[in-house]
Amino acid sequence: MSDMSEPYPIVEVKPKWVIDREDMGTKTKFWYRDPDADANWLFKYPRPNTGEHWAEKIAAEVASVLGIRHAKVELAQFEGDRGSATESFARGGRALYHGNELLEWTIGGYNPKKKFRQSEHTLANIFAGMDRVFAKPKDASRAKRTLAEYAVLDALIGNTDRHHENWGLLRRLEGNGLRGILFLAPSFDHATSLGRELLDERRDRFLKENRVGGYVEKGRGAIYWSEDERHGPSPLELVRRAVRTYPDLFRPAGLKLAAIDEHILSQIVDRIPSDWMTSSARVFTVALLCYNYSQLKEIV
Repeated sequence: MSDMSEPYPIVEVKPKWVIDREDMGTKTKFWYRDPDADANWLFKYPRPNTGEHWAEKIAAEVASVLGIRHAKVELAQFEGDRGSATESFARGGRALYHGNELLEWTIGGYNPKKKFRQSEHTLANIFAGMDRVFAKPKDASRAKRTLAEYAVLDALIGNTDRHHENWGLLRRLEGNGLRGILFLAPSFDHATSLGRELLDERRDRFLKENRVGGYVEKGRGAIYWSEDERHGPSPLELVRRAVRTYPDLFRPAGLKLAAIDEHILSQIVDRIPSDWMTSSARVFTVALLCYNYSQLKEIV
């Protein structure tokens, strides 16, 4: 286990490792492979004036202490530019199907190409899709419980970007390749979390005026509660509603949350190297995590 007092290591990506660009999404990124590693990695540049790189790393470490399946993330640099690197989990004969593909298959009239305000991307439709795509009810239940864990993770880190291409199913091919085992992919792409878009002046104002909770509650998530909503609820509000409707699915996530102490959250943030994250960003991020943690402890 890593020393919780040591800064996270930084991967130096070499130009000769670069494989190809990745066109999905809105941020500049490319795949690379270290010849000494056994998987491809995706290097992502943060958008200007954001902390998307450290948000990705913190989110992955939070998922790790919770015991929630997630893509491995490292801080990385390429030709002097800072970013994050995410290990590929679609390997070893595994094929990834994004959530929009699942919902197109299982929900009549679902538009998989709609990028914004896809109000049919509801938790109920996601769960219904899993009931239909998995042959065995126990497998569907397992996938839904895992997705409930992802929803709790989103609520804890304030991830507002769990849209229908930011979750998916993996199929592990077997035999002649025509059949395979389906299972939920690890949680991935957590850059839109932890107030990563805020400038320090706004962070300081939220902290001074004790309005971190207000910032969290006003967030608009990408999973809707009902199809007639104009905006998705905040990730925290989504869990509030979901726990009442699906208590059995969310109970395991609640037990995982109860098993950690909130002090470990600040230790995770403190391990970001000092020159990668401002002091205001650190204080705000810890305050956001602690607010969400306290709210979730009461909910789940």
